[in-house]
Amino acid sequence: MYRQTHQTIQDWYQKYGRLDLPWRNTDETYYIYLSEVMLQQTQVKTVLEKYYIPFIERFPTLKSLGEAPLDDVLKMWEGLGYYNRAKNLHKTATLVDELPSDIEELIKLPGIGQNTAHAVAAFAFNQPVPIMEANVKRILCRLHQLITPTDKKLWEIAYDLVDKVNSFDYNQAMMDIGATICLPRNPKCKICPLVDICKGKEAPTKYPTKKKRVVPTREQNILIRVYEDKLSLTQREGKFLHGLWGFESVEIPNCASEYLGEVTHAYTHFKLICKVYVYYEHSPEQRDYFTQSEIKKLAISKVDEKIVKLFTKIDI
Repeated sequence: MYRQTHQTIQDWYQKYGRLDLPWRNTDETYYIYLSEVMLQQTQVKTVLEKYYIPFIERFPTLKSLGEAPLDDVLKMWEGLGYYNRAKNLHKTATLVDELPSDIEELIKLPGIGQNTAHAVAAFAFNQPVPIMEANVKRILCRLHQLITPTDKKLWEIAYDLVDKVNSFDYNQAMMDIGATICLPRNPKCKICPLVDICKGKEAPTKYPTKKKRVVPTREQNILIRVYEDKLSLTQREGKFLHGLWGFESVEIPNCASEYLGEVTHAYTHFKLICKVYVYYEHSPEQRDYFTQSEIKKLAISKVDEKIVKLFTKIDI
């Protein structure tokens, strides 16, 4: 049914696809799995330039990743965000030395959902299955003029359209078409290899329709405790930024503390405003204190990096 479409996609991919991406040129299941996890919520450019190769050099096998302390893994992940990805990656590595090829078995592992399981099956084990990341979802919605489709409906369409003979190139091409042509805004329909079968090409930006989201603002008072030029940080235990080191959040700053200033950081679901205070202690409490050079070796969040920079700037 889609023989000509598949051929058109193949021809387009060989001419315009991102064929040189390292995770597309390896048979190593772990490397492919790692790329899929890193590329969740993160642009290809960021992963490629700063994280993928250094992470593999530090943890060359799934086994070596599982044997490493979580702190080391989080440090290598620092700045990439969505740290649950790193924790689940590490947890999976402690459970298995090799990933299973079966999609249902893959989904049982920490942090592997339906799309990641399909991607590993398609790219690492050459199974004739589709994938369903954000770019592909957008393409499918436009092809069928779907405004608010269910995941079940999209998977049905994806399985119907997938090229079962050349599923690797097909899936990679679909992601590239979504990333470079079938854009959220100003899609390049005239040069799209799928234009002949696209029902939504007259008004592509209508599909799918996203609800406008109001991003809430949260405020925190952050207290930097200083003793003999060392700063106190604690390792977070809550769900948010779990495992990372950070500064203390307090309801009311110590009366002897000094106000340093404010730092802000935008997360996916909210904006965080931190009012930063410093308190110079005369005797140490039972806390972990670190020099600024030691802090650089810890896994800390972007907002805590900003707090350190604010302190350094004011403290000079």
